[in-house]
Amino acid sequence: MVSLRELLFSSVLVGLAAADTCSSLRENTDIEVASPLSLSYIDEQTDYWSSSCSALKPSCIIFPKDAAEVASIVKILNGNTENFAIKSGGHNPNNYFATQKMDQALLDPETGILRAGPGNRLDGISAKLDGTGWTFVGGRIGNTGIGGLILGGGLSYMSAQYGWSASSVLEYEVVLANGTITTASSTQNADLFKALKGGGNNFAIVTAYTLQTYRQGDVWGGNLAFVHSDETDAKLLKAVRDFTEYNDDDKAAVIVTAERGNIDLIDSWILFLFYDGPVVPEGIFKNFTDVGPLLNTCKTRTYADLMGTSNWVIVKASVVQIGTETIPMPSAAHGDEVLGGIHAHWRNVSGTTLLEPGIIASIAYQPFPKRIAQEARARSPDLIDADGDTDRLILELNYSFLPQGDYDKMADTHEQTYGGVRDRVLGWQAEGKLPADVYLPVFMNYGFYRQDYWARLRPESREFAHGVSLDVDPDGFFRNRTGGWKP
Repeated sequence: MVSLRELLFSSVLVGLAAADTCSSLRENTDIEVASPLSLSYIDEQTDYWSSSCSALKPSCIIFPKDAAEVASIVKILNGNTENFAIKSGGHNPNNYFATQKMDQALLDPETGILRAGPGNRLDGISAKLDGTGWTFVGGRIGNTGIGGLILGGGLSYMSAQYGWSASSVLEYEVVLANGTITTASSTQNADLFKALKGGGNNFAIVTAYTLQTYRQGDVWGGNLAFVHSDETDAKLLKAVRDFTEYNDDDKAAVIVTAERGNIDLIDSWILFLFYDGPVVPEGIFKNFTDVGPLLNTCKTRTYADLMGTSNWVIVKASVVQIGTETIPMPSAAHGDEVLGGIHAHWRNVSGTTLLEPGIIASIAYQPFPKRIAQEARARSPDLIDADGDTDRLILELNYSFLPQGDYDKMADTHEQTYGGVRDRVLGWQAEGKLPADVYLPVFMNYGFYRQDYWARLRPESREFAHGVSLDVDPDGFFRNRTGGWKP
């Protein structure tokens, strides 16, 4: 097993064969190579969301500092058959999918164009931009790495204004499978440029992103907390449905999350509220605040402060599994039945896990209004290719737990959870309670490894991505030797 983590790009290439790459790099280059007993190796292996990823032990971890060193490593890997994985700042907890500290962030203060290394995490890059008047369209949790976020599309508090995180990429610097360094943009390698927006790690190693940032001053945001009850559940589910349909202020965003576990007998709701401005217009979040939160941390603050204080959601030293479903937004007439039915299913399945040591189960209802798809399409083509004709909800389904030996058992439970949501949606569509002709892609950033990401995209998107893969990687370097969903 070989692992490559870039000193600036925090990239980890992890292999399962003899450590030819490790020894070749030590003998023939000055690139930093960490062995299993070194402090840098141990530190890197503990820096994961999921302890099951930390348990994977590569033969070495490699820390290149720029694209040229990444290219050298790729050329050496081409001379053997070792498997590998690439770790960006850290987003995907699936084993073998992503395993750099290229964390430069160079901003043009006049144009807002930012050149950023994939080793950046959201809290770090927002801190670097703090005070500049510009912001990056990133995710919602500070510990999220921008590399995996962007390559999967990237859902942001600001997506209704600017589309996916990937929609604001102007250019990628990449290392191809043959070790060539090149650029992908709308005018150079345009097919690769499109494929990298929602295509994951299948085509190249991205060593720098050139991004359009946007003007931003102080923001308003924080959390509301509620204790579970049947009445509270119904009110919050109705509130998120209504917000998705009726909110017409693109600066406002919410995540509505229920969680339960056996730590302190958790059974609660945690809401994330955001407004891209220092003052919230009256009434925008009224349906949520009227439910009566026990805790309200929302206030005017810098975006950097909001990101820096969001990492409490990361459960250290736990195995983390994330899955997802995309559902049509139910009408007001069927909202109670549909969202109530999904929530009851989640409570029934998650209730079977409450004796699992350290268990925390959660479901997040995330608005996917048509405005996001409209803005994404207006900026740049991507593989997600969502139409702007309908509103949807993206569900994020998480389990975290302590025993690594229970990974497969909990994976079965996870499949039952998101699979049950899918079955119910198909049933309601057949009954006419949900629209039947809605495109429902699986969102890569939240996908579980057992989910078929490519089968849920439009067939033409999958065919296009497969063609790009064959073009830029004819020998299957990425298709056959690293993890992830393959087109």
